[in-house]
Amino acid sequence: MTAPETATAVEVSDLVKSYQGLRPLRLKRLVVREGERVAIAGLDATAAEVFTNLLNGGILGDTGEVRVFGRLTADIRSEEEWLAFLERFGIVSPRAVLLEGMTLEQNLALPFTLEIDEMAGDLRARIRSLADEVGLGADALAGLAGQAPPDVRMRAHLARALALQPKVLLMEHPTVSMPRDSVAPFAVTVRAVSERRNLTLVAVTGDVEFADLVADRAYRLQGGTGVLTNARGWRRWF
Repeated sequence: MTAPETATAVEVSDLVKSYQGLRPLRLKRLVVREGERVAIAGLDATAAEVFTNLLNGGILGDTGEVRVFGRLTADIRSEEEWLAFLERFGIVSPRAVLLEGMTLEQNLALPFTLEIDEMAGDLRARIRSLADEVGLGADALAGLAGQAPPDVRMRAHLARALALQPKVLLMEHPTVSMPRDSVAPFAVTVRAVSERRNLTLVAVTGDVEFADLVADRAYRLQGGTGVLTNARGWRRWF
């Protein structure tokens, strides 16, 4: 018996979006199956933010289509529909806000409650489980967000992105501020979490080491044409 074909999670066709860049963001074709992990190089920080918002339906392209699990983003007609659609996504980005004067534990509580000064035992246990999954120990949780090193901050962003059980993980240059010796351990965590949760992952990153460790497929976007070309380095095989 033939195994059933995996559902398409993300599909982009003939997408063009003008923004405050030197040229529009173009993406000719991208298909990501459910549970696949794809890395895309060739977008700077601003373009990566635009790309994320195109995928999650926050903005629409000037031309072309974006579908997520078959849903056309252009068919979202109201704020309520969009908020429901947005629940499918977890976003990991350096531009995400942490409350600098609060502990990381309090920051991780925010997806669940605004009552972060005195947390119930069951909520604290839930946060500790989430923290363990992304490699944050008790000492890191007790520290202030504003004093956390870049790799710890990014693990906190990953934990918050996972909190509400997304189906698609979108990452924007997650390792850009990390020390090089933190990249591989973080990549291993991202891959393990994605596999365990069967997440579809689309990561915008120019970090070859991160892409090689995390992604099933790695591409470079050719800005002038919108064509994705293979960016899987030969070093992956050694």
